[in-house]
Formats: sequence, C-alpha cells, structure tokens
Amino acid sequence: MERVSLTETTEAVENVHLAQLAAGEEMSVQHFEFEPGATVPKHDHHHEQTGFVYEGELTFLLEDGEEVVNAGESYVIAGEELHGAENRGETVVRGVDIFSPPRTNPDWAE
Repeated sequence: MERVSLTETTEAVENVHLAQLAAGEEMSVQHFEFEPGATVPKHDHHHEQTGFVYEGELTFLLEDGEEVVNAGESYVIAGEELHGAENRGETVVRGVDIFSPPRTNPDWAE
C-alpha cells in the first residue's frame, strides 16, 4: 500500500495547491486548495471528474454559465467538458477530486 501526505503538494497554478493522494487501475484521488482569488483557467480532459468541497465555496466556469459549489456539496464534470474554477470568497476552498480513468500524470505535475 502506498501512502501520500497532504504536505506533498504542487502549486498547479498561482495559489492553487494540489496533492495526488492515491491512484488505482480505475480511478485516482486528488486533494485541492484554492487560496482566495485563485483561478484555474478553463480546460478539458478525457477523465470524468467527481468531487466534494468540504470547506469554502468554489465557482465553476462552464461553457453554459457558472455553478457554485458550497462546502458539503459534490459535483460531476463529464470527460471532455470545458471547465475552470475560481475562489471568489475570502477563505481557502478545500476539497477532493476523483478522476476516472486515473489522472496520474496531469499537465500540472510535469
């Protein structure tokens, strides 16, 4: 069994910190933290992405508008769906993403 600590993070874009927590044959798990004002630009990937925000409020930027996900809420983003995210609040947003198939070598990790 492989174990990863949340102290092993990567700054994917300015003020957005990600940690690859686990990866199996069918899915991977990633932790995220968005500092206030942080933005992940719109992008897409072939992975289906499900997630859960456990602290703060994250605004998703989608092709057809915006969706706000609050602490205690989850979301699903289909593979190939264009999306981005912003923390428009004054506190850190924290959550967990699950990707299928596994996203073990995302662009931000290179």
